[in-house]
Amino acid sequence: MSNKTCCRGPGYATPLDAMRSGPREKLLYTVTVQPNLDEPHGDYLSTVDVDPESPTYCQIVHRTFTNRKGDELHHSGWNACSSCYYVDESSKTVPKRDRLVLPSLNSDFIYILDVVTDPRKPEIIKTIDGDVLKSHNVTAPHTTHCLANGNIMISVMGDAEGYAKGDFILFDKDFNCIGTWTKGDKKALCGYDFWYQPYFDVMVSSEWGAPNKWRRGWKTGDLEDMSQYGCRLNFYKWSTQTLYQTIDLGSDGITPLEIRFLHNPKKAEGFVGCALNAKVFYFAKKADSDEFEAKKVIDIPGKLVDTGSGVAEDMGGMISDIIISLDDRFLYVNCWRHGDLRQYDITDPENPKLTGQVFLGGAICSDLPNVIVKEDKELKERPPARYVKGRRLEGGPQMMQLSLDGKRLYVSSSLYSPWDKQFYPKMVSQGGHIVLINVDTVNGGMSLDEDFLVDFGNEPYGPSLPHEMRYPGGDCTSDIWLANDA
Repeated sequence: MSNKTCCRGPGYATPLDAMRSGPREKLLYTVTVQPNLDEPHGDYLSTVDVDPESPTYCQIVHRTFTNRKGDELHHSGWNACSSCYYVDESSKTVPKRDRLVLPSLNSDFIYILDVVTDPRKPEIIKTIDGDVLKSHNVTAPHTTHCLANGNIMISVMGDAEGYAKGDFILFDKDFNCIGTWTKGDKKALCGYDFWYQPYFDVMVSSEWGAPNKWRRGWKTGDLEDMSQYGCRLNFYKWSTQTLYQTIDLGSDGITPLEIRFLHNPKKAEGFVGCALNAKVFYFAKKADSDEFEAKKVIDIPGKLVDTGSGVAEDMGGMISDIIISLDDRFLYVNCWRHGDLRQYDITDPENPKLTGQVFLGGAICSDLPNVIVKEDKELKERPPARYVKGRRLEGGPQMMQLSLDGKRLYVSSSLYSPWDKQFYPKMVSQGGHIVLINVDTVNGGMSLDEDFLVDFGNEPYGPSLPHEMRYPGGDCTSDIWLANDA
């Protein structure tokens, strides 16, 4: 990349610049799923007011409905972010962060929202039909990242028939479909999340599984065919768009979901949370080689639990999200089934140190009469249920979003509505929530903010389920930084 710039694009020059100079968040764009598939207004984007000086603090101030049944909005991303910050002097246009991209896991539709005309009231300005993806033999769009060249890339998890397929679909700045990204004959078996580091000419992706498997809920028998369920990390040459290395993480690494390089663009290392058995793997580039290696660095043991069937089974923690602070000091890990949220100091990334833990519900709370914990290698007693403003927190901690300064961590409760219905039916019937965790950024540690609750139980068209959250100006999981001398 040239050091000569004519102007600045969106975002921040460096992660530390964002952490030190970024404003406090005032709005939280929250993907919200309608679990009632007969409700015609469908899923929506909730605009949540998180400005403590505002009279509507902790309230949903606007809802942007898709007005389509069965989409299953899930993650979101931007048309431009900090990867577009440095604009080459030869460029005729300066990118603007003005479009939020909302892919749908179930319908394969993609919604493009204008968030600049009125940031408190985003508006859908373009809808990309699911048949566009199917015409390229891909489905189940997931993670959206903008690219420095102005294009937008979205990971996909299935082919047109719903079988597993790891690839990416590209759109230009006007959201015209360009086609799939991966070149060559070698393709990943499964897809899910991805992160790129052009300084090292690499992109890494993770794996969930085949849409025709996870769309119908979790079944242990699906693991009999590991070509249709994920346990691998896939490394691509960024410059040639080719898959060159796959690391099989084994049974500990089943369902490696959220994957992050460190924010420092000159560090070729990162973490991935493996959901089913609650392990976190660290991966890093080998010295004098393009190859990467991975090793397990966090091992959260399963619990032997009878949930009411009379048979005790191993219950994994279900790590469905991880997030790294912008200074690359803290790693946050959720355990959706066990009900706890953890903070690790990753100053020494190969040896994370547990520095904080809070319980926010989960499936083993002490007030659940039909649940019997037969064996727990970590806890001496079951955690109590958690209440905020008189409301019992149903479900467990799920998606997270960290403030730019690292002091506030927002946590939602919904994973994916078919799985919510399977594991936490009471949360589905009563609606999900967002809570706030206050973070000690000096010594480490976390505490629940007892005065903050966004309750999705009394929504206009029935209880709904909040998932991923974004700030209008970018955040720890939307923005990727490039080395300015790459």
